Amino acid sequence: MALTRSERLARLPDLLKQRILVLDGAMGTMIQGYKLDEAGYRGERFKDWHRDVRGNNDLLNLTQPQIVREIHQQYFDAGADIVETNTFNSTSISLADYGMEDLAYEFNKAGAALARAAGDALEDADPSRPRYVAGAIGPTNRTASISPVVTDPGFRNVDFDELRAAYRTQVEGLIDGGVDMLLVETIFDTLNAKAALFAAEEVLEEKGLELPVMISGTITDRSGRTLSGQTTEAFWNSLRHVKPLSIGLNCALGADLMRPYVQELSRIADTYVSAHPNAGLPNEFGGYDETPEQMADALRHWAGDGLVNIVGGCCGTSPVHIRAIAEAVKGITPRPPADRPARMRLAGLEPFEMPAF
Repeated sequence: MALTRSERLARLPDLLKQRILVLDGAMGTMIQGYKLDEAGYRGERFKDWHRDVRGNNDLLNLTQPQIVREIHQQYFDAGADIVETNTFNSTSISLADYGMEDLAYEFNKAGAALARAAGDALEDADPSRPRYVAGAIGPTNRTASISPVVTDPGFRNVDFDELRAAYRTQVEGLIDGGVDMLLVETIFDTLNAKAALFAAEEVLEEKGLELPVMISGTITDRSGRTLSGQTTEAFWNSLRHVKPLSIGLNCALGADLMRPYVQELSRIADTYVSAHPNAGLPNEFGGYDETPEQMADALRHWAGDGLVNIVGGCCGTSPVHIRAIAEAVKGITPRPPADRPARMRLAGLEPFEMPAF
């Protein structure tokens, strides 16, 4: 019989102390492999929709649920302990591009239920190994910290309360669909992330629930900063008050370029550290060339050097990558959270630590 959410969460602390957990890989890469056309995305329900919807991968939770569940199944079979819901863009803000903002709750609930069904099927066969579902919460296609108009730096096309309201609906759907944890990921703007985390706290309090929250930022290039300008340490200082289950990095960079920033998080974070890099940088055709063996070798070294607790893949990765990564980190002792003395730690674009007196 499949475990209940409370039973799975009760086992999580011991699992994180015992071994490095494995996160899944890219959803978009896998969906591309099915070569769906516009009709394939629309399905019967949306066959007469007034806008093109091809590329709205989250819509497949409603129109092609068997494909989404099959992808989750493949990642679990490859060795993933945690799969992410197919809800990266399922906020009303992002779905407005397709005129589907009113369907945000349904997108999220359906996406969570599909991932949970895949996990439950495996737990039915082997309840000794919990299969976790993380509700994927993306950054939206707007930023609260940066103007989209070069000539008007004070202009914003979204504010905190709009983001908070959109994220509330997303979180409600994810929780009602059965997720075990929430993953605020691919963060390029810390203010957006704060809106998501605030909304999550509100919803959890209202529902009387306690679910782990994972946070994963994105260092956009070799500058070592997020798009909104923060260094890795400043990013952590800005969000550590949430007391997340894990803090980590994903997307934008391959494993070779991401390592210094994961290493910095490992040094400073008094919680678990996650990393799911891309399969290298995109090539001239928009593809990703880093092989499963190359990624696995890099993450094996990260694990061996005591940098990580949770590893997986982002853009360009597949179940073959995740299988190789799972094998590479098997048996390696997970990183202990950093033990740093209590200090006042603040952040703007740079970190600030009040010296001890």
